[in-house]
Order: sequence, then C-alpha cells, then structure tokens
Amino acid sequence: MLLLISPDGVDEALECAKAAEHLDIVDVKKPDEGSLGANFPWVIREIRDAVPADKPVSATVGDVPYKPGTVAQAALGAVVSGATYIKVGLYGCTTSDQGVEVMRAVVRAVKDHRPEALVVASGYADAHRIGCVNPLALPDIAARSGADAAMLDTAIKNGTRLFDHVPPDVCAEFVRLAHASGLLAALAGSVKQTDLGPLTRIGTDIVGVRGAVCEGGDRNSGRIQPHLVAAFRAEMDRQAREHTAGVPVVN
Repeated sequence: MLLLISPDGVDEALECAKAAEHLDIVDVKKPDEGSLGANFPWVIREIRDAVPADKPVSATVGDVPYKPGTVAQAALGAVVSGATYIKVGLYGCTTSDQGVEVMRAVVRAVKDHRPEALVVASGYADAHRIGCVNPLALPDIAARSGADAAMLDTAIKNGTRLFDHVPPDVCAEFVRLAHASGLLAALAGSVKQTDLGPLTRIGTDIVGVRGAVCEGGDRNSGRIQPHLVAAFRAEMDRQAREHTAGVPVVN
C-alpha cells in the first residue's frame, strides 16, 4: 500500500521532504477550495521542485462541475506543471455517463501531453450528501474512460470519515471492482491509523491522508509533522507484515 500525503503548500511540502523516506506520493491540493480543491500551477511546480525527484507528485484539479472542456484544460495545466498523478473529483456529475464524458476528456488531455502520467477518477464516500455519482460506480467510470485509478474521498469535511459512509465491506467491493478492471484503488477521507488494518486486508493500493499526520490531527489548522508521517508509515508497515503472516492484529 502506497502512502499519499497532502500538504497545502510549499512550506508543508518541505516538511514532507524531511519525511520522504516514509511516504510514496506528495499530493498537491488546496483544502480551502474543497475536499479535492485545486491549487495553483505555480504551487504544483514549486512543490515538484521541493520534494525528492524520485517521489511522484499528485495534483487535484478540483471538485469539478460537469464541464468536460473546462476540466480537461485544468487537468492539462496540472500535468504541464509537473504532476504525475492527476486527480479529478467528479463532484458535479450525477450519472455515470457524465462521469465518463468528463474523464475521457481528461484522459485525452493528459495522455496526449504525457502518456506515462496516471489519471485518477475520484468520487465521494458521502455522495448521498451532495447528489453525485454512487461510490461503487467509480471503478466502472474509470475503466470506461481509460483512467488508471479509482479513488474515494469524503466531500464534506465535518469530522465524519470514510468508513462512516462506506463501511469496510463496501470499500472491499470498491477495491475488488477496481482491480477487476485493472485499476489502482485509492481510499482517503479522514483516515486514521486505526483504519489501516481493514484498508490493508481489503487490498487498498493507495491510502491518502492529511489530518492524521497534522499536529493535533487537524487538517485545517494543524501542520504536517514529519514524525507523525513516520509513525503512520510504521503502523502501515506493521499491518502489512502481520497481514502477510496471517496473524490477527490488535489495534
């Protein structure tokens, strides 16, 4: 399981760089613009320059509307700015067909510029609260559009978490559907260390966190702390070892 950490700017990215050995992907977002809020192109470039060259940078293009042309241009901006993973939050898509239309435009825009870049179709575990596509539709949307990964996050950051809306058995089905289509499966949404056991057991490929590695556990006012990143990775590694050995883990 890969660890994706989301700094909110260059200063926090430098803190991530101090913990680079413990993380796999640095994710650029702007939390005050939403769950998958897009940051500025120059911030993506600066963060790309701030972290080690062997650490891929991911960038969100926003909690997007159903406007394929607009979203495709935003995605191209992200990949031109240095992102390897391009994440699209299908906030304004109410049907699978709308999601596919947006994602096909994104895939073409990104892959025409950089074929090796990875496109991530992102949805929301709490989709029922905002009226967008069902979480379990995401793997199909990603597969039909030619994307590389399907991801779930939470749209409304009010203290509720991934498993509050999509319990582990449903997340397991999400992962199964993604893998059946040859996709990576990514899960996020106020994930804590105590969630790592079930996330490991269901075969999650990428886990995304912010609050869990921020001072005080606060994604908004807390700052990312290298020692918390290291502790989170240590628990990930422990869960992976125990899962491989087939030994039950007590959290």
